[in-house]
Amino acid sequence: MKRVVSLYLPSWSTDRLRRLTGAASPRADAPLVIVGRDGSRRMVTAADAAAVALGVRVGKALGLPEDLVRALSGQVWGWSEDGVADRHLAELNLNRADRRLRLALDLARQLMGAPRHLSQHPGGFVLTHDRLDDLVPIEPAAMVDRQVIEWDKDDIDALRFMKVDVLALGMLTCMKKGLDLLAEHKDIKLDLATIPAEDPRTYAMIRKADTLGTFQIESRAQMSMLPRLKPRTYYDLVVQVAIVRPGPIQGDMVHPYLRRRNGLEPVHYPNPELEKVLGKTLGVPLFQEQAMRVAIECAGFTPGEADMLRKSMATFKHTGGVSAFKTKLIEGMVDRGYDRSFAEKTFSQLEGFGSYGFPESHAASFALIAYASAWLKCWHPDVFCCALLNSQPMGFYAPAQIVRDAIAHGVRVLPVSANHSRWDCTLEPVQAEDRFAVRLGLRMVRGLANIHAAGIVAARADEPFASMDDLWRRAGVPVAALTQIAEADGFRPSFGLARREALWAIKALRDEQLPLFAVASAREDGIVPEIVEPAVVLRPMTAGGEVVEDYGHVGLSLRSHPVSFLRGDLRRRRIVSCAEAMDARDGRWLEAAGVVLVRQRPGSAKGVIFITLEDETGIANLVIWPKVFEANRRTILSAGMIAVRGRIQREGEVVHLVAQRLTDLSAELGSVGQRDAAFPLPHGRGDEFHHGSPTPDPRGWPPKPFRGRNLVDPYGHIGEIKVKTRDFR
Repeated sequence: MKRVVSLYLPSWSTDRLRRLTGAASPRADAPLVIVGRDGSRRMVTAADAAAVALGVRVGKALGLPEDLVRALSGQVWGWSEDGVADRHLAELNLNRADRRLRLALDLARQLMGAPRHLSQHPGGFVLTHDRLDDLVPIEPAAMVDRQVIEWDKDDIDALRFMKVDVLALGMLTCMKKGLDLLAEHKDIKLDLATIPAEDPRTYAMIRKADTLGTFQIESRAQMSMLPRLKPRTYYDLVVQVAIVRPGPIQGDMVHPYLRRRNGLEPVHYPNPELEKVLGKTLGVPLFQEQAMRVAIECAGFTPGEADMLRKSMATFKHTGGVSAFKTKLIEGMVDRGYDRSFAEKTFSQLEGFGSYGFPESHAASFALIAYASAWLKCWHPDVFCCALLNSQPMGFYAPAQIVRDAIAHGVRVLPVSANHSRWDCTLEPVQAEDRFAVRLGLRMVRGLANIHAAGIVAARADEPFASMDDLWRRAGVPVAALTQIAEADGFRPSFGLARREALWAIKALRDEQLPLFAVASAREDGIVPEIVEPAVVLRPMTAGGEVVEDYGHVGLSLRSHPVSFLRGDLRRRRIVSCAEAMDARDGRWLEAAGVVLVRQRPGSAKGVIFITLEDETGIANLVIWPKVFEANRRTILSAGMIAVRGRIQREGEVVHLVAQRLTDLSAELGSVGQRDAAFPLPHGRGDEFHHGSPTPDPRGWPPKPFRGRNLVDPYGHIGEIKVKTRDFR
């Protein structure tokens, strides 16, 4: 049976989307026909149509080549409101008159705002009086022994089912692992409740924005705010967590709070009721509870009406619901003696919560974890680094940046070793009594299965391996697993075998013995003498090639930074290092260069893009205005390394380089390895261009179906490190 689905409708209802995605379809492979505006038809399955409806496979459903779809998606930001414009097609030398291409772009634009996929909450449950399966359809989830309700969470609320959400935080896992390591290796037994409170040294580190890897206060925006807010107490951290949010920013609460905190603006309360509600936040409403209390105390709202106001400000509910309370709130405040302009200003601040406002209790719990993670990093950076690596993936930064930051804090990091590494990263004693070295675990080896790593660790429990052959015979792991460890340079610390030498030695091993060579198995019993192959001298790899291989197979390098190999050429072009740029005086014009780590385009920044660059000296923070972005779009979205000409903007300890001209240095970065294959430089999870926001950001709603990805290869001819960055919105 065929069903005809028209994909050029101007709007999509939830029910229609559910039917199209197969929720009401008898079979996922039931044939459907997609009808274009020009009357063209293409038969696809229900599963394909679901993908088309979600904006993920529009090009595939219409038969566009995969490389073309990738090139198109690489020209737009993750949450682009405009999609692929004609100017982007011109940059790619594509025929704008092609019928299928125009149809694909047209369909993609019409699908903007539609759900991209059906997903489940990472943790939560529904409570009912009777059997749940008598009330709602239930199906198995992807995780073993887990079930998922097919209904939307808003439908559950509408039917007044009791729904309890469980907040799952990766940092809780990290802290558990860290505190266990602390107890095991340093005999310091602590938990979140007994970590020393209000530690001055920890707050000093926080005020310097030395918070990479910590919870909540590690993002670019938080790091920029820390030197301004200067937290000294736990409640300062509560405010810090809550203030860098779309709600306070959109409601113009940030700058008034900072001015009052720094004594640049007097704190004024029109009456005692307002001081009672907003006293601890200096007259600026920062939390949802305060918005409710203002409505009750100052505008005469009932508790029920205040709760409705709170619901309209709920996280990710960008529906304009707060505006419905405008007249009642303003008139209620005026009737109680408040000036109308003050009442309107108060409402505009509360309206900002409609774009994501934090409850105080939420901010307080986050601040506790933020302080605990900062304390662990401050006093035990070795433990913190080890626990953070064992908890990946999480946070803004990739293991490469985590390890580099740990080394900067005096932590010694040891490479992956077949004779020393366990699956997780571990701590090993060094000469310093209060400091341990971090040994990278086998989990860092790209592609290595846990079961094979477990076999290696179990086999060497009694004694370390003496040679590659000894390891292979005792551990019984396949040659492919040994190859992965060799590519990660894991046999150099154990047997002194360089990467190429180890790969050469592995060539002599086989997973299955041929009958002709079965006699080799008797060698261990001394029946036949061991055959010694003639020594082969292999050409050593270049230093840059070693770094490229490290990044390709471990995700980081304990050798030199890739940009250090280019420093001579950069200096000849009068390009300064990131550290020099960030130390420069305010207003100075200069040019800096580095690997792109993170790109962010906050909805509240009015199109401004923030980029973080890294070289061997540190990081540089860029500000890119919309006009500069449009003039350099392809470089910004696709380059792995860029040079930026601009002006230094310094405000206290917060320094930015405001970009004027950008140059793509991807080819120069690609020359580091001098090889014929491209190896990606792993990036953190904070790059909005690649990943989108970790959670939907209502400032940019509706969400767009295209996710921008660095899929256009700017190198194309030589071996290189290709940088994949983290983009946040």
